Amino acid sequence: MINRRTFSKAVGLGAGAAAVSLSGLQTDASAATAPAGSIAPTVPTLTPGTHTGFSTLKHVKAGLLDVGYAEAGPAHGPVVLLLHGWPYDIHSYVDVAPLLADQGYRVLVPYLRGHGSTRFLSRHTQRSAEQSAIALDIIAFMDALKIPKATLAGFDWGSRTADIISALWPERVKSLVSASGYLITNVKAQLEPALPAVEHNWWYQWYFASDRGKKAMENEADRIALCRYVWTLVSPNWNFSDAVFDRTAEAFKNPDYAAIVLYNYRWRIGLIEGEHRYDRYEKQLAAQPPIGVPTITLDAALDPFTPAGDGAAYRAHFTGPYDHRTIADIGHNLPQEAPTVFAQAVVDADRL
Repeated sequence: MINRRTFSKAVGLGAGAAAVSLSGLQTDASAATAPAGSIAPTVPTLTPGTHTGFSTLKHVKAGLLDVGYAEAGPAHGPVVLLLHGWPYDIHSYVDVAPLLADQGYRVLVPYLRGHGSTRFLSRHTQRSAEQSAIALDIIAFMDALKIPKATLAGFDWGSRTADIISALWPERVKSLVSASGYLITNVKAQLEPALPAVEHNWWYQWYFASDRGKKAMENEADRIALCRYVWTLVSPNWNFSDAVFDRTAEAFKNPDYAAIVLYNYRWRIGLIEGEHRYDRYEKQLAAQPPIGVPTITLDAALDPFTPAGDGAAYRAHFTGPYDHRTIADIGHNLPQEAPTVFAQAVVDADRL
């Protein structure tokens, strides 16, 4: 999930004046963010859950991984990379991808390390998961597919990864859509206690730090039950079916899933050190570098991790063309709960 210190809130944010409605977002926001002399296309409204799977699933060897990914849209269209979070998988974008493909984009949705059909190429590679490692996976993925530059869009781990690439390798990013804003982790800041209600939101992080949590994650049935419970907490209005969850839960059966998740959350709170190969990147990220690429940030109003203040908590980190939107009545899994809104943000960010 997202950055505990900066992007958690102590009390729930209501869908009040700070939130925009789903019905009013598309036309108004598109007109507002289109550059002078052009009109950003309006993405057609799609009922969430219309699609149940991807027609094209591929693999490519990239860096340390054999990456499994979905692809949609024309092969020579402008590239959009959609990055999922935890505890989710590529199916968070099962409705977003065809919407963008219909707009002429080549849409790529990779499984992150430890998820779905993505595998490490060597059994000797440490199953580490500091934030820069995951970002470098995506850079390697782009290199393997000969993609010099792309629009990046994500939520949760995906937002953090897209933010990192935008900050450290801006030449690879045409534009950015980042749910929950600026999520680059400063491990030293994470060592300080937060408000009790904020710490309460992060119960699973502390659970993963314990031997009990480790055992639960290493047991397939237990970790799947835990992930489902997290879905209900962070998306209180999303009435997902058993079939929808079970489809994503297949990704949690990856043999490296437990190791990657445990490493990531334990690393974030300073319980373990990262691999030295990533030290120089983590030093850069600890300085909280600005992001200058064209960016739209999205806040889901019912997500317990959404900061109060309509994006003000992280606004200063974005120094380029920028827009912010708060989405009413939507929880943490924003692209799956509100695919039209998410797809529209990608189209609009491409025109900032």
